Amino acid sequence: MDLTFTREEEDFRAEARTWLAENFPKEPRPRSGPAVREYDLAWQRRQFEGGWAGVSWPTEYGGRGLPLLQQMIWFEEYAKTGAPDIDIRFVGLSHAGPTLMAQGTDEQKLFHLPKILRGDVAWCQGFSEPSAGSDLASLRTFAEVDGDELVVSGQKVWTSFAHQSDYQELLVRTDRDAAKHKGLTWVICDMRSPGLTVRPIMTMDRDDHFCEVFYDEVRIPRSNIVGTINDGWRVAMSTLSFERGTAFTVGQVQLAIIVEQLLELAKERVGPDGRRPAIADDELARRLATVRAEIAALRAMTYASIARNARQAQPGPEGSMIKLYYSEIRQRLLQLAIDILGPGAEEPAIGGRTWDDEYLLGYSATIGGGTSEIQRNIIGERVLGLPR
Repeated sequence: MDLTFTREEEDFRAEARTWLAENFPKEPRPRSGPAVREYDLAWQRRQFEGGWAGVSWPTEYGGRGLPLLQQMIWFEEYAKTGAPDIDIRFVGLSHAGPTLMAQGTDEQKLFHLPKILRGDVAWCQGFSEPSAGSDLASLRTFAEVDGDELVVSGQKVWTSFAHQSDYQELLVRTDRDAAKHKGLTWVICDMRSPGLTVRPIMTMDRDDHFCEVFYDEVRIPRSNIVGTINDGWRVAMSTLSFERGTAFTVGQVQLAIIVEQLLELAKERVGPDGRRPAIADDELARRLATVRAEIAALRAMTYASIARNARQAQPGPEGSMIKLYYSEIRQRLLQLAIDILGPGAEEPAIGGRTWDDEYLLGYSATIGGGTSEIQRNIIGERVLGLPR
């Protein structure tokens, strides 16, 4: 793989950097409430109007139809603005949109994809349940087929931004007698449907974007099924392959920015001996050098993944290697930040969040999108070919 950029690609980078500098919102992103939705979708609309929404999405849905490498360049420049890597647009742009492009009908694509890119709607994900998180195939939310509708009853949990979303990518059980991987269906759920109740959950980093969602005989048209009935596991694996392979690219780039910030702070802050800068402490310096090298390795893995994905319709199981490595590096880096900054961890970090907020949020990195244990199983079985 050639890691050098052509003149055309460098010109694209310069164009993206200039546009972001001139158009990125000057006001800080709200912490919670309806203003979060307004802020995120307004920013999406600005990108769409400027021609920067969906760099690699097909032109018929409002994208630019450019190669994945240009999309990666956009993500790199976007990360430098300090924008959050996950906001209310995340599921639509990184989960539902790519899944619909790969598995949806023409009608589903034409109806939903332009709305996602224009910032007209927000999506959430209805996969995890109280007794089915990492073991997703054990989910029990059931959809009974009733003529041209599915009637859904059950509960989902950890559904980010459910209380502010218009649609949901929902995984339900449609055959109780089939093997647990065989009786699932991936369906588009309108979050305004009668019988649907959303309850926000306050997290330890003082955020309320997680939600519980309850379904009491919620009726969903059969035309909202993506793929075919009882084929939801295959479609869901498509969704998760996008999440693990490409969805966290902005977050990966941000790690490189964060470690450089931390290096500068380590030169200014007093270290554990109370006399010298933190960077003069051998152990802290070793940890800084190690995590900086790990982030560089992660960046190389990401470029390799982009090159591989350019030759296939959707990311393969190799994305689990990036997800695993990224999540564990993030936790080590933020723990290091706390050790260096001490009480100074309450100061703003990249994107306006404080270092201690980032540290608390980092606990979720090895859980969301599949735990590290699940990722290691996928790598062992599907990448290395090891026995179950």
